[in-house]
Order: sequence, then structure tokens, then C-alpha cells
Amino acid sequence: MEPHWDDLRVFLAVARAESLSEAGRRLKVDPATVGRRVARLEEALGAPLFAKSPQGYALTDAGQRLIAHAARAEQAMGEAVEELAGKAGQLSGTIRIGAPDGCANFLLPGVCARIAAENPDLEIQIVALPRVVNLSKREADMAIAVSPPTAGRLSVQKLSEYRLHFAASAEYLETAPPLESLADLAAHRVIGYIPDMIFDKELDYLSDLADRLPLASNSISVQLNLIRHAAGLGIVHDFALPSAPEVKKVLEAEFSLTRAFYLIRHDDDRRLERMNRFATALAEGIRREVTMLERAA
Repeated sequence: MEPHWDDLRVFLAVARAESLSEAGRRLKVDPATVGRRVARLEEALGAPLFAKSPQGYALTDAGQRLIAHAARAEQAMGEAVEELAGKAGQLSGTIRIGAPDGCANFLLPGVCARIAAENPDLEIQIVALPRVVNLSKREADMAIAVSPPTAGRLSVQKLSEYRLHFAASAEYLETAPPLESLADLAAHRVIGYIPDMIFDKELDYLSDLADRLPLASNSISVQLNLIRHAAGLGIVHDFALPSAPEVKKVLEAEFSLTRAFYLIRHDDDRRLERMNRFATALAEGIRREVTMLERAA
């Protein structure tokens, strides 16, 4: 029994969604049909591709081996459609980017809006997660991270450095204790990441500066909104400050951090012209966006 090519598309949807119902929703077919298509592919290949667990559908060893081949087939089909439609100069299909929520909320909307305007047949999906996106499970086609990975068949490209400073709202500073040096932080309400939910050492900004965090979140966007509402002060990306004009940098001469974003891709995807073109546009866009927003901060 020969495998049906379209069953690979169903297989990829289940691998990414980790459930039949969510895969069906994305494919616009009922979950029972998704299940039958997966079973048909497993029968054709002679190996189980998923293991059902309380957490959903997890890839078996055979599924892990198949997913890279299935993704390459998906990309090749997308490129073929572009060429046959006479749109080789534009991007089409769907590309999913995973990114930490600071980048996803404050940089990617502007960058992706411009890319989408230039490529009207392209669908861009932004996955904002307070953790590292798992490319081996094809949670995304590419990911942005604050630390380069050290293992796996991945390609890594440094995108841009960015800066962070302490910031507070004018309303908070009106009634807060004096704030002239880092030693004064002990008298202030400091906002930051939930310590046991920090997923990358590059985000551990406050462990040496604050003994306690009366208000904390695993999301930098929530932290910024707490600061906007005069709940306290915290460390904020300079590129996020233009979106919150009531929040200003404080202790700027005493404290500054520099971090970087990295674009992480499947090593195999470097052979795909479509993905290379998108990655180039994304990298150039992020560099421009960081520069523009930091100048405005």
C-alpha cells in the first residue's frame, strides 16, 4: 500500500497541534477524518507515528524520523504552487514563527505587517510563548530566541542586539521613595519574571538586584502593563517603551543591559529558497524595527 501524499499534510497538522480535534480545526475537517488519515498513513508505512497520552498525541520514533521529510515535502509543494501560479517573486502559503512574548508583541507585528503587505498570498502565524519553541516537533517553521541553541541540527543567525533599562511611570514616581541609585531599589516595589518560570538564563535580570518581587509575571507584556498602572518599577526592553509613553527609563546611568535575538531554523530548511527569502526579510525587518524603536524610546 502506497502512502497518500496528502496524508503527510494531515500528519504534520497532528504533530504540530498534538491533538486530532485541533488538527481538524486547522485543516477544516472533522477529527474522525483526521484519525482515519493518520491510521491510513501508519498502515502504508508499517509503523505507528503517534503515541496517545493524557497530554495528547506525541510523536513516536518513527514519527520523529518522518516529520522532517514531511515538512520538506510541504515546503517544496508551496514553492511549486508559487512558480506555477506565476508568483515566484512573492511568498505564499503559511509560515509560522515562534518567539518570546517581548519580541512577539513589540517587534514582530510591525515587521510581519510589512512582509504581509508585500506578499498578499502569504499567511504569517506568530506564536508567542514564554518558553523556547520546540522546532524538532515542528511547533514552528522558525523561532526567535535570546540564547543560541547548542545542540540539534539547527542553523543559527544573530539578528540584533537590544537594550533594557529600569523603567517606571510618572504616577508611580510621584509617591514612591527616592530613587537615585541601585541601593534604593530595596524601598521600591520591583516587578519582574516569576523566578521558577524563567526559561532562559538571559532573562534572569533581577536575581542579584531584588530580594523579593511583590508583583511578577512570566510575560514581559504583563510586566509592562503593571508598570504602566503604577504598580512598581521593572526592567523593560527599550524597544517596548514607545508603546507606553507614560513609562520612562530610570537609573539609566547606573544600570543597562544588552541582550540579543537569534533566528533559529531547521538545518534542512536552508535548502528551501522560499524559507531563505522569508528569513532574510524577517532579519532585515527586525534590525530596522529595533533601531527605530530604540531611537524613539
